Amino acid sequence: MTEQQKVVVIIGPTAVGKTKVSIELAKKWNGEIISGDSMQIYRGLDIGTAKVTEEEMDGVPHHLIDIREPDESFTVADFQKLVREKITEIEKRGKLPFIVGGTGLYIQSVLFDFQFQEETSNETRDALYLQFEKEGIEPLYEKLTQVDPDSAQLIHPNNTRRVIRALEVYLDTGVPFSKWKETQSKELLYDAAIVGLRMDRDLLYERINHRVDVMMKAGLLEEVKGLFDQNIHGTQAVQGIGYKEIYEYLEGKVDIETAVEKLKKNSRNYAKRQFTWFRNQLEVEWFDMTDISAIEKKIEEISQFIAGKLELKANT
Repeated sequence: MTEQQKVVVIIGPTAVGKTKVSIELAKKWNGEIISGDSMQIYRGLDIGTAKVTEEEMDGVPHHLIDIREPDESFTVADFQKLVREKITEIEKRGKLPFIVGGTGLYIQSVLFDFQFQEETSNETRDALYLQFEKEGIEPLYEKLTQVDPDSAQLIHPNNTRRVIRALEVYLDTGVPFSKWKETQSKELLYDAAIVGLRMDRDLLYERINHRVDVMMKAGLLEEVKGLFDQNIHGTQAVQGIGYKEIYEYLEGKVDIETAVEKLKKNSRNYAKRQFTWFRNQLEVEWFDMTDISAIEKKIEEISQFIAGKLELKANT
């Protein structure tokens, strides 16, 4: 049996501090970072996705950022294929791959032998999207709660793409998407150190609210308006949190204050779902980041965990 490739995975809810921690650890362990965020793949979606800047990278190579146009689709299967290729490339360079992000299913698809239902039909998908355009997401989500309540519980009603995907799998295969996931392999394909970052909930929510305020000052409204003015509507990219709320303002449905408050609320709810998902789906070593002043000490603790888990020696 061939030796498994080593990989570090850093996960956690939005605004918990994954970017800084991962960069410091990658510098320490001669690593390169693969983004595990389903939105940072899109060009032009910078502020709303809290995309890492060149300065923040501090010389650490980052991958799977800005690889799609905002009107293009991108599936979990696409992500799985690209990340696995990057892991091999990084390893061949003698570097340690770090997967960093908050999109749980995407990361899980890489670590385990997930087989995707690619045999679903375009006709089914097109019909569901047509129904969505005519009637909105509510009847589709209601249908999903009837045929696959477990998936409905995990998928936010406003996540059009995932609601439709789950319905599509059920309608074309007769198997609920949640049951299909249960048939997937539970064996890790990699020698993985899975690090989770968590934080006191009140502090995390405060950080999320502050991050949204900073995004607005940095030009989030102008960024989203640029997409809106390009007539990019109903695509995967603009369904994400930070974009769909501002779209509602630009479409005249709400005022800007309401849109911003909705963005904060959706972000907080998303953080809660992320933590629940990671806790239930992956074997994670959790590190509490509540004490911001002790971050250097915490990074050292995480580094020691990685070294022990992957049997690494310093300066490798």
